[in-house]
Amino acid sequence: MSALFDRLSALFERGHQTDIPDLLSDQRFAIAERTADAAVLIAVTDRPEPGLILTQRPTTMRDHPGQVAFPGGKVDDGETSVEAALREAEEELALDRKHVRLIGTTDRYQTGTGFDITPVLGVVPPDLSLTPHPREVEAWFEVPVAQVFNLSNWTENEVFWRGEMRHYLEMDWQGFRIWGVTAAIIANLSRRIAVEELLGG
Repeated sequence: MSALFDRLSALFERGHQTDIPDLLSDQRFAIAERTADAAVLIAVTDRPEPGLILTQRPTTMRDHPGQVAFPGGKVDDGETSVEAALREAEEELALDRKHVRLIGTTDRYQTGTGFDITPVLGVVPPDLSLTPHPREVEAWFEVPVAQVFNLSNWTENEVFWRGEMRHYLEMDWQGFRIWGVTAAIIANLSRRIAVEELLGG
């Protein structure tokens, strides 16, 4: 059994027992006529200093081109969010679902571009041999949980968008710009999990 998996599962369950009313969301910017269900996989690597697996999208993609993202995409008809997240991770990175120990789904995030995203949390073995799909993933990397779960490491910025100011978080990690939707999902999850207990166990 994995000590990290056990600690993360317990902290995840405890952290979701209370409501957090001010989680980050772009719901007020969403285009109502273009809403689609989506799911992403938050894959935590099972190592002494665990990380999150992130991808960089090609600049040729229609939605969020060139941005850093979790493996994920639209939920197909008949799929659950968990099934969609696992399928997308297989398609984008050849991350076999048999390697993912699922913990659960966390707070949904509605984007300004019309996606209602369900993040799916799981633990994966370290140093998996991942193969990015050339049309869907330009690069992939791992960022330490200790780095991204510490909100003091993020810079808060704002931009005028669709008639009002939009606030967003941003971080540079080894040349990768983590911001927007991905940053918000990470920040929201960090408020559910006591990272000091996770990493200090």
